[in-house]
Amino acid sequence: MKKPLIGIAGNSLIDLNVTNGLPVTYTPQGFVDGIVAAEGAPIVLPISLPEEAADYIERIDGLLLAGGQDVSPLLYGEEPSLKLGATSPTRDAFEMALIKEAVAQHKPILAVCRGFQLLNVAYGGTLYQDLSHYPDLTVQHIQQTYFDLGTHTIDIEPDSRLGTIFGKTYLVNSYHHQAVKELARAFKPVAWSKDLLIEGFEAVDSKQSIVAVQWHPELMMKRDSKMQDLFNEFVERVNSKEQDKSTGA
Repeated sequence: MKKPLIGIAGNSLIDLNVTNGLPVTYTPQGFVDGIVAAEGAPIVLPISLPEEAADYIERIDGLLLAGGQDVSPLLYGEEPSLKLGATSPTRDAFEMALIKEAVAQHKPILAVCRGFQLLNVAYGGTLYQDLSHYPDLTVQHIQQTYFDLGTHTIDIEPDSRLGTIFGKTYLVNSYHHQAVKELARAFKPVAWSKDLLIEGFEAVDSKQSIVAVQWHPELMMKRDSKMQDLFNEFVERVNSKEQDKSTGA
């Protein structure tokens, strides 16, 4: 069977020491490895004009949204707080267009960290610009140990896609200073940290195949096979959609 083509929304790096100041399009290697191990064919989508998103989505079978910069608060009606990190308006605009097109074309989505946050914002949700703004913060969400190790537990809705993979509770890594504040109506929360931040959500509409997580499975999967299973499940969702199309379901 032909391997499904998975588009990974890329980032742009300019580092005077590493790239001599030349922009480089990239994605973390863990996402590539996770898709390859899941029998998918990964391809990095460079930051482009929003009007080009439809063509990209038409050519791929599934969309993976990766981590990176903070999401601009202007997208959810707030001014930047003093603790907002670096943003990329061009990346925000392109990835939001990719999201809308993936949903319109019924292409499965897996969103991680920034991707999790941007997906929420794209559908009317809001974010805590910095976790210091979250009144019930009791868990360390920017861990100080190695990022390939889980450091805090999450509770998971057992009937969700994430529950099928991880069970009712699981140990995840954590490296984020922004978080979901108000979840968009298009999504339902399915995983929470012990201080009740949303750590995972899925689409309300059963016709949409969307899973989003706040942690970084691409950093844990070599130590923890369940994290690879998250990529496996994504590619399985993509294959299922393709089979439905071929049978007219």
